[in-house]
Amino acid sequence: MAISTTTPTRRAPAPPAPRKRGRDDTRLAMVFIAPALIGFLVFMVWPTLRGIYLSFTKFNLLTPPQFNGLDNYVRMVQDPVFWNALKVTIYYVFVNIVIQTVFAVIIAVMMQRLTRRTWLRGIVLTPYLVSNVVAAMVFLWILDYQLGIGNKLLELIGLNRIAFLSDSAWVIPTIALINVWRHVGYTALLIFAGLQTIPETVYEAGRVDGAGEITMFRRITVPLLRPIMALVLIITVVGSFQVFDTVAITTRGGPVDSSRVLQYYIYDVAFGRFQFGYASAMSVALLFILVVITFVQYRLTRAESSDLA
Repeated sequence: MAISTTTPTRRAPAPPAPRKRGRDDTRLAMVFIAPALIGFLVFMVWPTLRGIYLSFTKFNLLTPPQFNGLDNYVRMVQDPVFWNALKVTIYYVFVNIVIQTVFAVIIAVMMQRLTRRTWLRGIVLTPYLVSNVVAAMVFLWILDYQLGIGNKLLELIGLNRIAFLSDSAWVIPTIALINVWRHVGYTALLIFAGLQTIPETVYEAGRVDGAGEITMFRRITVPLLRPIMALVLIITVVGSFQVFDTVAITTRGGPVDSSRVLQYYIYDVAFGRFQFGYASAMSVALLFILVVITFVQYRLTRAESSDLA
């Protein structure tokens, strides 16, 4: 019987099936982004560029802006009230940030280590729901030298009355404490969110090694919380430099410019004296200061890296 030596023919491989093109959602994404983008351009970018332009002009709303070069900046450098306002603002920021950060960290750690009740976290955030104007008015009545309940309580425990908002030594710490009361809950929740990212196994290892709560806070919590703390510090510092409404309601810059922060001075120059060119120059200077401070904070705290990696 003859054996066939012919090899069977192989079929050519079938061409690959054409891939279905993925749905392009770019247009839909742009539709959803457009309202926020338009708002950002109209209410942020355009006013910033307009303010930078006006800082090089003489403008009082009644006549068109007149270009005057660097005159506004030269005046700002020679203005003692500006430097005093900047010094008062830095003093306020320092007091506010130190007190607010310390209390926020303590509250956040207590919420994580001692309780997980949601309603307690809600109570912590309650003061933040009160507007700055309302909080300032309430504390203005509470701390009134003659009729305020705060001074009444001081008398009941045998202490002298304190002119919280009319004494140059007390006014900035008092304003700082008012704003700490309102914002510390929000700051504490930001820090608490950062604490949630720290694995519980790290604390279990610390307990095995015999570390106490204070030691674990110093050696574990603080180092691992650094990126979140960097973000919190940047947010709180920028917000503190923008303090205005509490001062406008309680002291209006007094007594004797001891609470005239930079934002209130800018407002007074712009809407009290109608010198919008000079006010714009000070606003640009404040913007530059905040950019520098934010960059320095970001670099010093190494906010872009985490010890958990």
